[in-house]
Amino acid sequence: MNRHIPFKTADILIPKTCDMSKWSVVACDQYTSEPEYWNAVTEFVGDAPSTLKITLPEIYLEEPDVDNRVCAINKTMADYLSEEFFSEVKDSFILLKRNLADGNTRLGIIGVVDLEKYDYLPQSTAEIRATEGTVLERIPPRVRIRKDAPLELPHIMLLIDDPNKTVIEPLAEKSAALEKVYDFTLMQNSGSVEGFRVCGDDAAALTDALAVIADNFEKANNGASLLFAVGDGNHSLATAKTCFENLKSSASEEVWKNHPARYALVEVVNLHDSSLDFEPIHRVLFDVDSDFISALKANFSGAVGGKKIEYNTQEECGEIDTGIGSTGLVVDAVQKFVDKYISEHGCRVDYVHGDEVTRSLGRSSGNASILLPKLDKSELFPSIAANGVFPRKTFSMGHACDKRFYLECRKIK
Repeated sequence: MNRHIPFKTADILIPKTCDMSKWSVVACDQYTSEPEYWNAVTEFVGDAPSTLKITLPEIYLEEPDVDNRVCAINKTMADYLSEEFFSEVKDSFILLKRNLADGNTRLGIIGVVDLEKYDYLPQSTAEIRATEGTVLERIPPRVRIRKDAPLELPHIMLLIDDPNKTVIEPLAEKSAALEKVYDFTLMQNSGSVEGFRVCGDDAAALTDALAVIADNFEKANNGASLLFAVGDGNHSLATAKTCFENLKSSASEEVWKNHPARYALVEVVNLHDSSLDFEPIHRVLFDVDSDFISALKANFSGAVGGKKIEYNTQEECGEIDTGIGSTGLVVDAVQKFVDKYISEHGCRVDYVHGDEVTRSLGRSSGNASILLPKLDKSELFPSIAANGVFPRKTFSMGHACDKRFYLECRKIK
């Protein structure tokens, strides 16, 4: 294949000898309202080497000692490197098998993406794009953490649209013949994980398969180019992009073109992996006026033949036909209505997972809830190509305990 694919092998760092169950910690953007989770992790890790000590859980991001925490992270990274704590898996992908707590297995490929080919802006036409709106205010605090760090650890998950399972799954079928680089149980009842080195002809075959699905997508979507959509960790990828753009502004082209910070370590997962479940994120409004449902119905008055939304209040429950065929556009229409209603009436909104809890909250006095339709996987890529990113809080991809754990590292300095 002659087509350039913005995903390639990397020199990946794995601890040589340590308790891997203490080393590997869930993504920093999880359990942000549950200090007891992070307290339990801290107690479990103790003095052992751990990614907990070289990442910053977002629950602490606004703490007054955050600068001291960042300095400690950078020092620990430097110590691990100087102590030759890592072994290097050179010029390779890593095939990851994540055995989830519910018994399902999620497959992924670890490698690096070219940040030159990523753009998080809403109407981007880049090959690597966000799925939901990026909150620009969230980037600077994360740049402060990454800008001086000698290492990166990914919790970024990129999705590919591969319904015929031609890219990752063939490697999984031959994993017994691949070199195993790790195999251990994850902490906090989060299942287990195995990793296998992919290099040489196997790596080339994977890249060729990616080129085929990229070509097929363009043919099916009027020439639109979209190979990777960010499933998790978009603000981390946006942070890596910002740091790279800062480097470009101060370095010569010869330097930045070949600099390790041009790339970001990620996990690529097939959108059609059977373990991936896309759950809608519903809206619950508090302290609403009695006219809320009337206003909601009026917003979609006369609409027919589209996806339906469910509403609940203490007095009334029912469905409304939005007349809209795309889940993303339904969420966009509902969010615009909610934002306008809040600006005029002063109530507040929360974004809630789970149908029953949303119904229950909506039926409480003074509340109202809107249950949004579930996203069909087949909608994701064509919708982004045609309409841009989805509105904020459109869907959630799995439970917190199933999110990516920090494990592999890469030098970025």
